Amino acid sequence: MAFPQTRLRRLRKSAVLRDLVRETDLTPRHLVYPMFVELGTDSRTPIEAMPGIDRLSINHAVEEAGEAVALGIPAVLLFGIPAHKDAQGSGAYDEEGVVQLAVRAIKEAHPDLVVITDVCMCEYTSHGHCGIVRDDGQVDNDVTLELLAKTAISHAAAGADAVAPSDMMDGRVGALRSQLDAEGHKETPIISYASKYASAFYGPFREAADSTPQFGDRRSYQMDPANADEAIREALLDVEEGADMLIVKPALPYLDIVHRVKEATRLPIAAYNVSGEYAMIKAAAAAGYLDERASVLEALTGIRRAGADIVITYHAKDVARWLQ
Repeated sequence: MAFPQTRLRRLRKSAVLRDLVRETDLTPRHLVYPMFVELGTDSRTPIEAMPGIDRLSINHAVEEAGEAVALGIPAVLLFGIPAHKDAQGSGAYDEEGVVQLAVRAIKEAHPDLVVITDVCMCEYTSHGHCGIVRDDGQVDNDVTLELLAKTAISHAAAGADAVAPSDMMDGRVGALRSQLDAEGHKETPIISYASKYASAFYGPFREAADSTPQFGDRRSYQMDPANADEAIREALLDVEEGADMLIVKPALPYLDIVHRVKEATRLPIAAYNVSGEYAMIKAAAAAGYLDERASVLEALTGIRRAGADIVITYHAKDVARWLQ
């Protein structure tokens, strides 16, 4: 009788059999492609720390969304960069703001593409924090909730298929759900950043969105990287408040959290393969230290294996091409 290891080796020798018994799959339908949208005419602004990723004017965002559709990527996640930032983050909930305009344009051109919008203040505030800052320098949780709900409603009214609050304010899922329902958007799902860590891996994103905090940091409202049980508590609270899907961010350093949140909630889970994770592989591949394709596919397969139903990744277009 053959040992189990021998049986596995025999299966691995055939590419077809190897694929048939593969436990974890990765396809374009598992991917969400994040995009940075800026006001302007016919502009593509390269992001130095994220080779291959640009800030896009709305016309180019529509083109980029079309490429995603052609590659079989089912959804995009929009981040807005307004022309003007202020202490109240007013560009976030402006009905003619950059994300609102982009949603309308993308949905008109590509009606079957799922458009998810990031709901947060950090891209819109002059101080770079994810909420309204009081005179004592602390973020005012309750005032911020009102503006986050106002932002989510404006996105849903523009045609967003789902809203994704990423601010980590207490009670924000419940606030968004009640206000969306009251304004006639009961069918708009909330994809909550339930477990978002105060991570060093967000650096390139902050360059892209010009959202580095002007003072202090975000540790008072984002999670301590040392804590795992807290992530489960946060996720369960968001489920109780009405979240339809949960996001763990970042992905690769927190695969244990992806697995535990999936096990604890049994809701669909997205893991965000963030800008720093993207930049690391890009830099290592450019230096000749890693095979980019093999490294990216292995990393994203690992995220899926941990329990993520969806992977939000800047690699999405490349991965879709490679998988074809």
